[in-house]
Amino acid sequence: MSTAFSPDAAATRTATAAGRPGAPAEAPPDAPPEAPPGVSLSARGLSLGYDGRTVVRDLDLEVPNARITSIIGPNGCGKSTLLKGLGRILPPIAGEVLLDGRAMTKWPSREIARRLSMLPQTPQAPSGLTVADLVSRGRHPRQKWYQQFSATDESAVGSALEATDLADLAACLLEDLSGGQRQRAWISMTIAQETGILLLDEPTTYLDLAHQLEVLELVQRLNRADGRTVVMVLHDISLAARYSDHIVAMKDGGIVAQGTPADVVTAELLEEVFGLRANVIADPLTGRPHVLPIGVA
Repeated sequence: MSTAFSPDAAATRTATAAGRPGAPAEAPPDAPPEAPPGVSLSARGLSLGYDGRTVVRDLDLEVPNARITSIIGPNGCGKSTLLKGLGRILPPIAGEVLLDGRAMTKWPSREIARRLSMLPQTPQAPSGLTVADLVSRGRHPRQKWYQQFSATDESAVGSALEATDLADLAACLLEDLSGGQRQRAWISMTIAQETGILLLDEPTTYLDLAHQLEVLELVQRLNRADGRTVVMVLHDISLAARYSDHIVAMKDGGIVAQGTPADVVTAELLEEVFGLRANVIADPLTGRPHVLPIGVA
């Protein structure tokens, strides 16, 4: 079986930063936690598409446990399609997705929802829904048909609201919140679901820079505090480098490179994947790669 990710190319691109002169420092503000047992997500020979058109081709991926992984790449390269495949929203054309070492197709839907949660790019909610109502919906996979909302559910919702700094806004209508607050409310719902894996499709879309940082700092706190495995699609490469432990770069439905931000976010890769000429410097605050665009290659 062929793969879109070449081990030889990966070996070149995933050399440690310490072995490259002038590479940015790779020590994040808070070291990622140890991986909890029994939480893993991977793909083997995965092909995905729509209406007879293949978008992701024969792709292999091992998502690092208890780490933040960002998927980057140009528009139309298959980033969101891959995330949908990992979340079982889109069935494979070929290959398989493995959850805790078992093919996703062999898991009951409720069991998947207890292990993995996904926030789509533009989630929708009915009007008139309060923040607390939305977050409470995250408890559905953990409730029995005969069970009323329990003290355990109440506690989980309260903890999720506290984690996202939304406890004071629990009674507010969702449509009355700012963009950043609304995105935090959706993330709060996934926290209440209490899954070990969180998939986020462009969680910063339509947000200004301050709200983008607000959301990404929340995601990082969740990972550092609880050891949640996070996979997110991001367009801003510098923000992906700043907030991620692992980066997957895609082009034309395959993986071109993956590894730490310093290994992947290079001027050479940006030209190859995005057709972009850029300088990549060390961020003076974090030491991680920061992209300064020059022009189209």
